[in-house]
Amino acid sequence: MTTDYELQIKCVGLENNGMFPIEYTGRGKDVSPEFILMNLSPAAKTVAITLEDMKHPLFKNFTHWVIWNIPATPEIIGAIPDGKNVKTLNNAVQGIAYGWHKYAGPKPPKGKRHQYRFTVYVLDSPLSLSPGSTKNKFMKAAKKHIIQQGTIMGLFE
Repeated sequence: MTTDYELQIKCVGLENNGMFPIEYTGRGKDVSPEFILMNLSPAAKTVAITLEDMKHPLFKNFTHWVIWNIPATPEIIGAIPDGKNVKTLNNAVQGIAYGWHKYAGPKPPKGKRHQYRFTVYVLDSPLSLSPGSTKNKFMKAAKKHIIQQGTIMGLFE
């Protein structure tokens, strides 16, 4: 990953290391947040996002969401619809995460605080991956195409 542009990310409603707004969780509306990307590289073609539970007791960095081939624009809409392909995002692909092709927000056991990480990847090309792909397959395919990335952490219990 080489770039002269440092990616800056804002997740609307979630401060870095802050508490997740209930609407973005499995105890609320379970909708994805809106993201604002600043200082996007001119070489950016697509964006991908993952959401991982960093404190899952059984699976390290358990994947809640993986989506790729989002057009590289400064604003990524919230409440991205369920499904393998998202027509409103130029057929962006939602892979398998949490067993589904959709955003699955935080929902740890009651009384247990978990830490979650959104990672935004900026790529220099779209990826030709099946919607049946997991985060691991996405990462393997994306590795040589990531030109920027950034993270936002959040907590929920």
